[in-house]
Amino acid sequence: MRTPLLLFAALIFSATGRAQDVHVRVSPEVTTGIHGTNAFPTIQMAIDHHPWPGPGGRVVIEIAPGVYHERLNITQNHPEITLLGMGKSPAEVTITNSLNAKDAGGTFFTETVEVDGEGFEADNVTFENAAGNTGQAVAIAVRADRAVFKHCRFLGHQDTLFADWGRQYYVDSYIEGGVDFIFGNAAAVFDHDELHANGPGYLTAQSRTSPAEATGYAIVNSRVTADPGASKIWLGRPWRPYSRVVYIDTELPADVVPEGWNNWGSAANEHTAWYGEYGSSGPGNRPLARVSWAHKLTADQAVWFRPDTFLAGSDHWDPVAAAAKLP
Repeated sequence: MRTPLLLFAALIFSATGRAQDVHVRVSPEVTTGIHGTNAFPTIQMAIDHHPWPGPGGRVVIEIAPGVYHERLNITQNHPEITLLGMGKSPAEVTITNSLNAKDAGGTFFTETVEVDGEGFEADNVTFENAAGNTGQAVAIAVRADRAVFKHCRFLGHQDTLFADWGRQYYVDSYIEGGVDFIFGNAAAVFDHDELHANGPGYLTAQSRTSPAEATGYAIVNSRVTADPGASKIWLGRPWRPYSRVVYIDTELPADVVPEGWNNWGSAANEHTAWYGEYGSSGPGNRPLARVSWAHKLTADQAVWFRPDTFLAGSDHWDPVAAAAKLP
């Protein structure tokens, strides 16, 4: 069980004396929420009206257990936000909505949560689009650099997680969907995660548009699972021609089709997409049956896709260390 953080607003100096953090509280029991307070009834209100931290500080929003029927927008002018679920598990703090593309007027109007502020973090939270098997319905859209998700759940069916821009790190988390349920053009590493297929379809639809882009998805030290009846699962298909996805030291179920990868109906994509595996295990590991245009990674190539290398960037960001600072 987590030790509760201080549930009052405070300016906290770091050990170096350079950063000041602000902690605020969200709870269904709160009935007011105005400028200058430290407790809010909704998460969006806390995002919009929190006290501002000092230079280099971050805003930690401590969310009491509950189901929050909200659509959140963390804008670019709200960087360094942490959503911290205060329950015993991520299921106890759920942010949910149920828009699908038909009702909303397009896929990119459906997201329950949109994250555009850099340095975003979430720990012990569930992000859900409850529209079900009704077409495109995004649970969360992440277009933020240096984003970290730890002990989180992402629930949906088609297009659950739009990991689209910046460097993103997902660790010890659960991601569920049926069709293209991790998609977009971020540089993202999924580390010790569970990717769960709740129907037949494609686990990933990465959308790199040029071989010069340092983007792609790396699924490492993870496992793929499936509902009964989800008997035809593809590791990925190219939403854009230079799509890049690798699976490293990941357990695959028998539900994964022997070919592994799909060209999205275009043979031309076979010459540009970059798909590969290293150290796959489980009944879905069938290297001899994989499509001829997929790559069998070497040990050196596999190292390059680890989070501390693939996500380092010119600022030498260490996502593993960032995640370790979360509870």
